[in-house]
Amino acid sequence: MMLLALALLAAAPAPLTTAAEQSGWTKTGRYDEVQALCAAFPKRYPGKVTCETFGTTPLGRPMLALVASADGTLTAADARKKSRPVLLLQGGIHAGEIDGKDAGFWLLREVLEGRVDAGALAKVTLVFVPVFNVDGHERFGKNQRPNQRGPEEMGWRVTAQNLNLNRDYVKADAPEMQAMLTLLHAWDPVMYVDLHVTDGAKFQPDVSITFEPQRTGPEPLRTLGQALRTELFAELEKQGHLPLGFYPSFIREDDPSSGFSSGWPPPRFANAYWAANNRFGVLVETHSWKDYATRVKATYDTCAGLLRLAAQDGAKWLAAEKQADAADTKKAGTEVTLLWESTKQSKTIDYPGYAYVREKSEVTGKLWVRYDESKPEVWKVPLFDELAPSVTLKVPAVGWLIPPPVAALLAPKLSVHGISFTRTTVAKQRVAVQTFRSEPKFKPGSFEGHQQLTLAGQWSDDVQDLPAGTLFVPAAQPRLVLAMHLLEPVMPDSFVSWGFVNAYFEQKEYLEDYLTEAFAREQLVDPKVKAEWDAKLKDEAFAKDPDARLRWWARRHPSADPRLNLVPYYRATVAP
Repeated sequence: MMLLALALLAAAPAPLTTAAEQSGWTKTGRYDEVQALCAAFPKRYPGKVTCETFGTTPLGRPMLALVASADGTLTAADARKKSRPVLLLQGGIHAGEIDGKDAGFWLLREVLEGRVDAGALAKVTLVFVPVFNVDGHERFGKNQRPNQRGPEEMGWRVTAQNLNLNRDYVKADAPEMQAMLTLLHAWDPVMYVDLHVTDGAKFQPDVSITFEPQRTGPEPLRTLGQALRTELFAELEKQGHLPLGFYPSFIREDDPSSGFSSGWPPPRFANAYWAANNRFGVLVETHSWKDYATRVKATYDTCAGLLRLAAQDGAKWLAAEKQADAADTKKAGTEVTLLWESTKQSKTIDYPGYAYVREKSEVTGKLWVRYDESKPEVWKVPLFDELAPSVTLKVPAVGWLIPPPVAALLAPKLSVHGISFTRTTVAKQRVAVQTFRSEPKFKPGSFEGHQQLTLAGQWSDDVQDLPAGTLFVPAAQPRLVLAMHLLEPVMPDSFVSWGFVNAYFEQKEYLEDYLTEAFAREQLVDPKVKAEWDAKLKDEAFAKDPDARLRWWARRHPSADPRLNLVPYYRATVAP
């Protein structure tokens, strides 16, 4: 019996190991494992780890975070009081890309045991969200990501509401996202790390790490970001990894010779969202064609490196972010770059790939690529990694004013983003403001449950009535850049662009065509009107469009709606 007991003990899994470790990195566990481990870590490491529920999914599952600190700094209030850097690691935003969950549990255990990054948790509080998209995680199956090697079964990309969380950071439709934004702004991590797996071609590099500020963003953080990248990449290369500083997606997806572009996305994505808050937003993407063991190890090493650097330099990062926040409170009336794009300047790089054949398919008639992983080779391809500003806007002199009908919709969104605002209490008053009026261009179809639109134009001086209860969003606040992304109508992730106020761009009252025709003939008697009409007809596209011609006259009629195509909030010229 003793021998049998010893044999069973030897075969038992080590404490706090995951199903992934126990399977030799061929499987990943279900969410009940996350719940069990979240409860077990605090018992094994009392006073150093807590298990927190920070939200509930539409299917009623708890959203869990583990908080770890060697000196008991386990609440957001304590971290702020101690000026403690916080590092937040997030797995499973796309629940089929689940490397971050298993790497994170592995790393957390090793750090708490002192086997890696010893002493880091005395200087940094680590917040670990094993699975962000919990309902998607439990949509478990073998065929979820056909262009990914392992684990044997995994979760689904989107939520139970069919929303892609990594497109939801600004619009914040999903209850999961609202919970995450609340968690983020409560803890205010100096670095937010979003852990993914790529799709795409076959090549040798195993991980890409993209983040800002380093090429964009406030100068105090830029310099520190460049040093962070240099040190992290050197460490990963010594460990045998081939890290990339750009997302490895070909410019032409069926043509490896087209090379790569290293741009920077808008804040609908996790890394760009947190960078817009003057913090480090990091996207880690392991390569889908590596096996699961290789990918988890690359994620583990990357996160360990970031934790070590946060312990080493986190105090400097905090000081720089506070400097950037303070600077943003003083930018009213100045110009701020909000979006960047790759220029046409490129450099040729040696890229470790595989032999491939690109040929026309007899099935589809398209070109397709076949890779031979038995034949490594070096591709010489262009990399477009020079950035230039693509959208630069003038900051409002004072801020924005949002009347009650729209404030009821947008106030909760602003609050979850940590944007400061107040409400006016004075009865209806007529004030000088700036308004934005534009003919919308609606995008065809639906994207993430919204019909998006684009506007072109600029603010102009006007006078409007402001009822009591109007929101005043001051420009002088630390999250100025994020506020501009949300409230400036031309920005691709603004509330306007996402379609939250589409009703204001729909004509409700109208003039019958036969009455418009009669009105036009009456007006054309006036030589000034006739001259204006003749000038308009020189626009060939307009002249060939009968409906456009009718609209031109209908908008001159006294019955025309003066609020049609008017963005339903304003820029303030004086503080209310």
